[in-house]
Amino acid sequence: MGVGKGTVARAMVKESSMYAIDTDDLIESMENRAIKKIFAVEGEAYFRNLEKKTALWLESSVENTIISTGGGFYRQENLKNIGTVIYLKSSFDGILKRIKKAPNAKNKLKKRPLLQDKKEALKLYNTRVVEYQRVADIVIDVENRDLKDIVIDILGQIK
Repeated sequence: MGVGKGTVARAMVKESSMYAIDTDDLIESMENRAIKKIFAVEGEAYFRNLEKKTALWLESSVENTIISTGGGFYRQENLKNIGTVIYLKSSFDGILKRIKKAPNAKNKLKKRPLLQDKKEALKLYNTRVVEYQRVADIVIDVENRDLKDIVIDILGQIK
C-alpha cells in the first residue's frame, strides 16, 4: 500500500543474485488491464481470486525471486509455502508522505483504488498492520530510512 515494496525489490536485485516480480503487475498482465479497472468492473472478490491463482503459480513455479505483493495478498493460504514473508513497516502518514513526494504522485494515488478515501484507507491500514505482523517472518521498519540501509538489513536477515 505504497510502502516502497517495488523500490526495495529492485534495489535488492542489484545487490543479490535474485530476480523480482510484482504480483499486481502479473495480474495486470493476465487480465490485460489495470488493477483499478479490474476493481471497478469486476469487484474486489474477482481480484482476490486472481491473487489466489497467482499465489498458486508462484508456489509451484518460482524460486530465488523477490515477490512484491499487493496489499491484500497476505490472505493467501499458501503464502508461507512461497517463501520468507517480509513486512516493510511504515506508519500510515509515512506511506502517504512517500507517495506524495514521488515524481508521479498524482498517478500513484490514482492507481491505488483503496487509497481514494483517506478515512477508509486508514481503517484498512489499521486492520492490515495487525495481519501483516502476524504473517511476517521478518519485520523491517522502513520509516525515514535510506534505501541502501533497508536492503542491507533485509539481505542480512535472509542469508
